[in-house]
Amino acid sequence: MLLVNVIKKNNIIENVSFKGHALYDDYGKDIVCASASSIYITTINAILSFDKNAISCNSNNEVKNIRKDEITNKLLNNMVNMLKELEKNYEKNIKIVEE
Repeated sequence: MLLVNVIKKNNIIENVSFKGHALYDDYGKDIVCASASSIYITTINAILSFDKNAISCNSNNEVKNIRKDEITNKLLNNMVNMLKELEKNYEKNIKIVEE
């Protein structure tokens, strides 16, 4: 299962981390992982196009909200909402946890 952990403080997303694999299908054929990856990459690229210093990403698939500005927070919230939509259809493969 793909686990997405979202940490919020005062309605600001501070951190989002991705762990695991959706296990919907084999690697390279998994539509749930492909969808989650597309949502993640599109969001990260959009944020970085506005401000290269707004977030930090690491090799552990973790995104930290550095600026905590309105645009960055809206884009991160949009990412989480899109992942929640994916979770509705594939609840055995992806789980969103908000703290």
